Amino acid sequence: MKIIILGAGQVGTSVAHNLASEANDITVVDQNGELLCDLADRLDIRTVQGLASHPGVLAQAGADDADMLIAVTNSDEVNMVACQAAWTLFHTPRKIARVRAPEYIKHPALFSQEALSIDVLISPEQLVTDYIMRLIEHPGALQVLDFAGGRVRLVAVRAFYGGPLVGHEIRDLNEWLKGGEARIAAIYRKGRAIEPQGNTVIEADDEVFFLAAAQNIQAVLKTLRRSEKPFRRLIFVGGGNIGRRLAQALENNFRVKLIERDPERVENVAESLRNTIVLHGDAADENLLLEENIEETDVFCAVTNDDEANILSAMLAKRLGARKVMALINRAAYVDLVQSDVIDIAISPQHATIGSLLTHVRRGDVVVVHSLRRGAAEAIEAVAHGDHKTSRVVGRTIEGIKLPKGTNIGAIVRGDEVIVAHHDTVIESEDHVILFLMDKRRIHEVERLFAVDIIFL
Repeated sequence: MKIIILGAGQVGTSVAHNLASEANDITVVDQNGELLCDLADRLDIRTVQGLASHPGVLAQAGADDADMLIAVTNSDEVNMVACQAAWTLFHTPRKIARVRAPEYIKHPALFSQEALSIDVLISPEQLVTDYIMRLIEHPGALQVLDFAGGRVRLVAVRAFYGGPLVGHEIRDLNEWLKGGEARIAAIYRKGRAIEPQGNTVIEADDEVFFLAAAQNIQAVLKTLRRSEKPFRRLIFVGGGNIGRRLAQALENNFRVKLIERDPERVENVAESLRNTIVLHGDAADENLLLEENIEETDVFCAVTNDDEANILSAMLAKRLGARKVMALINRAAYVDLVQSDVIDIAISPQHATIGSLLTHVRRGDVVVVHSLRRGAAEAIEAVAHGDHKTSRVVGRTIEGIKLPKGTNIGAIVRGDEVIVAHHDTVIESEDHVILFLMDKRRIHEVERLFAVDIIFL
């Protein structure tokens, strides 16, 4: 696939890394020549220096025969104009734009073919907001990802000493769930992937990924961790798009406080929130946190635009007694440094955005993609089409499908029914099949499995 990426920032660079490793023809456009040189040195891609919305720059990047345009520059306006230019002048078939400003997003009519001609609109702030809300909904989880419109969830949890299932074989899991079902999709032990088998024994500190119907998630968490009380008291740091959205969404059901340094923004945020206590101050100020009873806080979540401020304030909150701390971190190197050791959950906007982008890049009928383990693994939701003669999966049992190494099917959604996959489960046409790939380099093999072939017998 020939893809043009506009913007060589953190998101654009991450997308280029993901797609270049999958034998796509990638061209990256940016005004910063140094960023482009660095990318070209590390990846087998083309680069074009210039303003991404200029028709001449788009032509130089190969827009006349590109399959897809991904506009992820730091400017909403450049992204929107570039998509319009690509359609009007080059008839680029697929155009994806990152748009961050709420003032644009709340007017969906702007992004129709008759207006700005953007096929897919991505809002990183909304993706991150939804992600944090799912974590607050499920105490004890490291990740919570939705499939099939939220009917199925993939949850990552660190197995805790004393958890009922720790020290037992995976096949014992469903006995503990008392009528519910779940499937363990992957285990990471000391950073190394372990493909789960029925006789695999779960050890303390294992990072366990499991799939289950949404209503069974809490029951599974209890088998791997000590029971945790629901969160009630929340402190958010940063009154930008993410902090404000979180407070608005949660202030009616939780006791919410928001800390912001900018006095003008404090006033604006306070006017837009009804049940949130908005504080003017520095979240890295120990006295302020103590005054606000940080030791009684269930979740401290720093979501400013400053990685260092987020990390330092979260570390301080943890030391002062906050039950769980989260920090929004843009730099991938920082995520690896602080995750689990000093901060409970490091949230990467890039990972959330990349998963959403990959959904529209994957071949076949792939409706959801989540990028995991810093891009090394993927969880996808693919729709099975055809019949026994034209499909490699329809009409076959799970054990009869030749899945790539390190890939397993965790669940199937058939209409409104959620089916946890077993070896003898038969896939039917139009089933939504949820798979976990420990090695995302195998994605093309999975795509071929779900392709309908009129000559396949």
